Amino acid sequence: MADKQGNPGVNKNLLILHFTVFIWGFTSILGKLISISAVSLVWYRVFIAFVSLFIYFKFNRVNIKVSRQTLIKLVLTGALVGGHWVLFFLAIKLSTVPVTLVCLSTITLFTAIFEPMFKKKKTSKLEILAGVLIVIGILVIFKFESGYTKGMIAALISAVFASLFAIINSIQVKKMEAPVIAFYELVGAFCWISIFLFFTDGYNQSLILKGTDIAYLLILGVVCTSLAYVAGVSVMREISAFKVALVTNLEPVYGILLSFIFFGDNNKMGLGFWIGATIVLSTIFLYPVAQTRIAKYRSR
Repeated sequence: MADKQGNPGVNKNLLILHFTVFIWGFTSILGKLISISAVSLVWYRVFIAFVSLFIYFKFNRVNIKVSRQTLIKLVLTGALVGGHWVLFFLAIKLSTVPVTLVCLSTITLFTAIFEPMFKKKKTSKLEILAGVLIVIGILVIFKFESGYTKGMIAALISAVFASLFAIINSIQVKKMEAPVIAFYELVGAFCWISIFLFFTDGYNQSLILKGTDIAYLLILGVVCTSLAYVAGVSVMREISAFKVALVTNLEPVYGILLSFIFFGDNNKMGLGFWIGATIVLSTIFLYPVAQTRIAKYRSR
């Protein structure tokens, strides 16, 4: 049997994973380019995504039947998914792509806080240290980029929602296939946002799309949501969770680099942002490395 490092299958899946994370980073660019409001944007996104996933299931004859109790849980979780995306795109529109992505990276911090509550386990000292460093980095950005305060708050709340539904999904994925979970959560997100639009008189001109919006939304819904999700799940069969975590941490890096290319956001960011961003991103990137090394040391 060939060594895993030289296994063409693993290398191919690693390349697919990098491309998938790059696509996730491109999501923020599309959010900035699409002219409609954050709520309308996500309403279209989840509709396109769950319809394309449904077509994928039908084409591959995937059984998506679930119990009523499970359906209710997934639809309720969809409220968190929808809230996460609405606040994410709102943050982009209120600030810049780099600011939003750095703040969104606090998902690691919030997961370290909430996961012990859900799974009844102790918080490790490493998680506390990582959390403290991330908070310091965010406070530095808040101090020097006060003009983007509303966007940063929206991004941080978005990170809270993302952390919560990720923890819930880590429990659900042990009982059913991840794409099925995604499908019903997307349906749930669509339903909740539709209700929100109804009670806020949102079915008006805010839903009218420009020519470029249609193309961007199709890319966002089909490529950046449905296709990327299915691809991201499929590669996990060949790649370790550690490698997946490391590569996924590159999402804000890819997104920030793309924002420089598309919008010249590097000219909008001051030194304080870069100091805070370096603290946050380096902590998030090195956290799984430190975690793995500590686990190996203890297993000796």
